[in-house]
Amino acid sequence: MRSKILSILMLGLLLLSAACSAQPAASVPTEAVEEQAAAPAAEAEAEAPAEARTLTVLAAASLTESFTELGQLFEAQNEGVTVALSFAGSQALAEQLGQGAAADVFASASTKYMTAVVDAGRVNADDAQTFAYNKLVVIYPKDNPGELTQLQDLAKSGLMVILADETVPVGKYSQEFLDKASADESFGSDFKENVLANVVSFEDNVKAVVTKITLGEADAGIVYVTDITADAAESIGTLDIPDELNSIGTYPIAPVADSQNADLAASFVSFVLSDEGQAVLAKYGFVNATAE
Repeated sequence: MRSKILSILMLGLLLLSAACSAQPAASVPTEAVEEQAAAPAAEAEAEAPAEARTLTVLAAASLTESFTELGQLFEAQNEGVTVALSFAGSQALAEQLGQGAAADVFASASTKYMTAVVDAGRVNADDAQTFAYNKLVVIYPKDNPGELTQLQDLAKSGLMVILADETVPVGKYSQEFLDKASADESFGSDFKENVLANVVSFEDNVKAVVTKITLGEADAGIVYVTDITADAAESIGTLDIPDELNSIGTYPIAPVADSQNADLAASFVSFVLSDEGQAVLAKYGFVNATAE
């Protein structure tokens, strides 16, 4: 009888133990599971590097220093973006675009060449905006071999003068200055003729004029005031051209119509026109164009 009772008690204990171990585990809310699964994906997305993209900007040679800085600032503000800058005379850049060269932004030193690329179908006319103005200045080697003291001295017999070619914006503006001066009694009607007789070379961009004068290859040249960089100023002297005789260079900029980076191109143009962009241009001597 006693063994029967013990058997019943042991069976009861076994059944009680099995019942306890069969209790269901506490359930985890569905939302928590989804959040845990999404967390690694979100972290991976946040850690992924920005897509590498290149923005190609064709810019007039006189913009070399200012656009180099603008490009660096734009890269710093746009992760993964590289600004590829190509500098040359505006006429050469317009010709490249007319022949189908791939680019995203065009910045010209003359409305003439912006109009040319509009006519070629590479830029929409409504997208072109003036972003800066520039002025002319006469430069000469620091030791002043031509003994220049006034603008009239450009017409002295035997002086060696270097100008940009008339197809280059600064060359065209230089010719306009000579025309205005020749109409001024203090210069004489033959001033332009005499100056052109002194020209020993016509260069295809303004930087070439600066370089040759700093090297002492001629007695005088005409460039933009923005070309008098800190380095150039150590090797050259200047003669100012008064506003009534000067020709103001107008600089337009526009995104290229078939740009493969249309959003970046528009952003770069906006950056150049912004207060920050205009401050950089002013630092290099350009006249603000957005305060009109």
